[in-house]
Amino acid sequence: MRMRKRRSAAAGGLVVAITLSACTQAPGTGGGEANGALTVVCGAQEDWCQALTAAFQRKTGIKTGFVRLSSGEAVARLRASKDSPEFDVMHGGPADGYVAAKQENLLAAYSSPVAGDIPARYKDPEGYWTGVYVGALGFCSNTGVLKRLGLSAPTSWQDLLAPKLAKQVGSAHPATSGTAYVAVWTQVMLHGGDQDAALEYFKKLKTNVLQYSKSGSAPGQQAGRGEIATGVIFAHDCVKFQDEGMTDLQLTYPAEGTGYEVGAVGLIAGARNPDAAKKYIDFALSPEAQEIGPTVKSYQLPTNPKATVSAKSVDLSTVKLIDYDFVAAGDAKKDLVARFDSDIATAPKE
Repeated sequence: MRMRKRRSAAAGGLVVAITLSACTQAPGTGGGEANGALTVVCGAQEDWCQALTAAFQRKTGIKTGFVRLSSGEAVARLRASKDSPEFDVMHGGPADGYVAAKQENLLAAYSSPVAGDIPARYKDPEGYWTGVYVGALGFCSNTGVLKRLGLSAPTSWQDLLAPKLAKQVGSAHPATSGTAYVAVWTQVMLHGGDQDAALEYFKKLKTNVLQYSKSGSAPGQQAGRGEIATGVIFAHDCVKFQDEGMTDLQLTYPAEGTGYEVGAVGLIAGARNPDAAKKYIDFALSPEAQEIGPTVKSYQLPTNPKATVSAKSVDLSTVKLIDYDFVAAGDAKKDLVARFDSDIATAPKE
C-alpha cells in the first residue's frame, strides 16, 4: 500500500483516565443495547482520548469511559481478556497493531456507513479497522542540548548514530509502543526488507539510547525537558509539546525517508455492547470527531476528506515517505518485536 506525498504520560508510565465525571465503566451487559456503558481502549494522547469520548457521550448520552494504553499494551490486554473482553472499542494507535489484533481474532468486522468517505488506503478491506488520522515519524530535538553538544538537529537516521549523542537519544520499546514499531519497520523498508540489517542499525543505535520507554510520545517530553537531545516520535506529538510550552524543541525529518502511521478504530471481538461500539466507530470516522484533535493540540491529519485540516498538521508533500505496507508490518510484528527485545533491548552490553 502506498501513500502519496501530500501522548501526556511520563516515560514508562501507564495512564488510566475517564471521561466526564464517570469512573471507568464496566462494559454494559444490556444485550447489545446502545445505551449501555461503553469502554474504549485508546492509544493516542490522553487529552485526545478524553476529548473524543466526552464528545461522543455528550452527543449520544451513552456513558463512555476509556483506558489509555500504548498500542502494544492494548493488544496484550485484548489478548489477556479475550474470553471476557473488558473493552468494546480500540481507538488510536498505528494500524499495524490492528492487523496483529485481527490475526489473533481480537477484532470483529464492522463496515461503518461512514467508512465509505475514508480512502481505501486508510482502511482494512474486510472492515476490521478503519483509519481516523495519519501521522509521520520525525525527530524532536532540544536545540539547547544540541548546541551544548556542538551538533545540529538530525536530518538523517545515520545522524542519530553520532558518538556525541551517547545516551542522548530517546526511543520507546516496540513491544509496548506503536510509534517505536513504526520506526523499526521503517528501517526494515530502508534496508530493502532485510530484518537482520534493520536490527543491526538498532544495535548500533542502542549506545545512544538513554532508555526504552513504554509510551511512544515520552521521548519528545524528555527532549522538551532537556534530558536528551533528540526523541524519535510522531511529528504531531512534537508540535503538541511545542504548543504546550516546550519552545526549545525543533522538528526535523530523515532525508532517507520516514515511516508513517494510520491511527485506526476497530470493534473488539465479543464486545459486550456492540451496538454502542458501532455508534462510536461511526462517530470517530466523522468530520466532526476528526476535527476535535486540534482543540487539544493534537495535530494528526484527518482521514475523512470532509474534515478541516489544521495549519499545524504535517504537509506530507514536504516529507519523504517510505512505502509502508501495514499488512506486512502487522504480519511481522510479533516475531520482529521479540527479536528486538532479545537481541537489543535486553541483550547484555558487548
